[in-house]
Amino acid sequence: MSDTQAQPTREPTLDELIAAYQREYRDLDPQVEKVVSSLGRLNRRMNVAYGRQLSDLGISNAEWEVLKHLVLAGDPYRLGPGELAKRLGLTPAAMTHRIDRMAGEGLVTRDRDENNRVRVIVELTDEGRSKWLEAMRMATDFEADVLQDLTPDERGVLGDLLIRLLDRVEGRS
Repeated sequence: MSDTQAQPTREPTLDELIAAYQREYRDLDPQVEKVVSSLGRLNRRMNVAYGRQLSDLGISNAEWEVLKHLVLAGDPYRLGPGELAKRLGLTPAAMTHRIDRMAGEGLVTRDRDENNRVRVIVELTDEGRSKWLEAMRMATDFEADVLQDLTPDERGVLGDLLIRLLDRVEGRS
């Protein structure tokens, strides 16, 4: 291979990453960095896997988020576009565009509220619920595979520890 051809790059191992960081920043706590780097790398890998699963179902992550919030609203799986936009941190125009696309794909319907004709209601369709359920099934299988080497007790401890970290980051502790 000539010097001008690109060599395939591999991501450094966590040990290599930590050693490089310590070389440049001597005050680094390697235990802290191992935890933080592991969590970051795991999060990235899981997001890629979830993205592939959603793509296989023909929906985007953005569409998944809308489906999720409609399901979280509970039966009959309805919310106003303004409430959806607020929950997703979107502008009303961005939400309208997303709802238009999803309605065209048969994932949601958009109708006037019978009790308030100026209000629009977005509702999950059977197709949208089916896609959500299949995505959940795929994610559950993937997550069980990721955690298969941990005992139920270890899973419980890990979950509790991660919640403590999350509470710290979110300012609840």
